[in-house]
Amino acid sequence: MRRLALFLMISGVLSPPARPAGCSESPAVQQVIAQMEERGQARSALLAQYVCLRRYALTNRRFHETAELSVRMTYTSPGHKTFEVLSERGLLIVRQRVLRKMLEAEEEASRDGIRESTQISPRNYDFRLAGVEMQQGRPAYVLEIAPKRVNKFLMRGRIWVDCEDLAIMRVEAVPAVTPSVFIRNIHVVQQYMKVGPAWLPLYNHSMSDSFFFGHTDVAIDSSEYQIVQKK
Repeated sequence: MRRLALFLMISGVLSPPARPAGCSESPAVQQVIAQMEERGQARSALLAQYVCLRRYALTNRRFHETAELSVRMTYTSPGHKTFEVLSERGLLIVRQRVLRKMLEAEEEASRDGIRESTQISPRNYDFRLAGVEMQQGRPAYVLEIAPKRVNKFLMRGRIWVDCEDLAIMRVEAVPAVTPSVFIRNIHVVQQYMKVGPAWLPLYNHSMSDSFFFGHTDVAIDSSEYQIVQKK
């Protein structure tokens, strides 16, 4: 089998995976992170405000329950977020105890003094370069992230950083702190997209298992971005 693979590789039929074009051959992880922070600050300096529509949808498989919120989210520089619920449907207790709590948590995380301690940066995380991959048709660095301290807003997992813009394109992680002993197997995927000069959330999908409630999926989809740049 090894001889066959070697023959195919030499003959060109089988070749090792190529490094995506646009990525540095062997960057130091510190260099990638430093450039990511520098470029991120430059993008933030251009962004005065943006507004988007969000749909929060929860599905519980055990009890076949669903709940939804339609929300208008407003971001104001340097990072404050506010939420306006436009409509809602589904089980009242789920909307109040889960979905609205998610809005409150994100608004809290955006406040001055808290926001800096939740960002994916060297202040809050250790990084390890795991390789390069294509993501959304663009080359990206893959970095493993580990929180430096226990914090309910921090995560452990992987991020994908666009090689050209040095912006986070994707996050796959688990919370650094489990919110309850009755909740397990929490997994979060967040995808970003480029909107004008900024990379903004496209969707966030989280999955969890609970002793009482079984498997639950929560999807947050963002759309209709309206951006105001600083003059």
